[in-house]
Amino acid sequence: MHRRSLMLLVTLVAAGAIVAAAEPQAKPPVSPPAEASVTIAGKTITIKYSAPSVKGRQIFGEGGVISKDRTYPVWRAGANAATSLHTDADLEVKGLAVPKGDYTLFAQINEEPWQLIVNKQTGQWGLSYRKDQDLGRVPMDMSKPPAPVEAFRITLASTDANTGTLRFEWENKVASVPFTVK
Repeated sequence: MHRRSLMLLVTLVAAGAIVAAAEPQAKPPVSPPAEASVTIAGKTITIKYSAPSVKGRQIFGEGGVISKDRTYPVWRAGANAATSLHTDADLEVKGLAVPKGDYTLFAQINEEPWQLIVNKQTGQWGLSYRKDQDLGRVPMDMSKPPAPVEAFRITLASTDANTGTLRFEWENKVASVPFTVK
């Protein structure tokens, strides 16, 4: 009887191990969620986005991945859901007044300099863009990274007591705009 119980226990443990091994493992998202945040003059500015990777593809330019989006030449500045901006302060972004609150960021990328688009519609999927909801557009300062940038990234950096820089980097492009906390 003891031997029979032991055999049953071993069989159950083995079956459990097989079932556990057969369960699909959660794969990391292709374009993982990312966040950039900075506090300037006691006020926090946060951008939430998804970070796609180059993975050997051409990203920008004629025939690039972005040129196939239905919103092209407007790009969601990331992947998946639209890129969101939350600011606890009124901002001036290269001359554009942005009242404190929530916005969506896009970029028009078919010619240089790119145009940063601050859009009042929030919570939408990234391929849902309505020009009539634009708060405004500003030209971005363009440059090239010292080396290709594999994963898209957005950075926010303080440059002074009440100023900062918003920066997009991906593939062979860097686009940035200065902003002031009011």
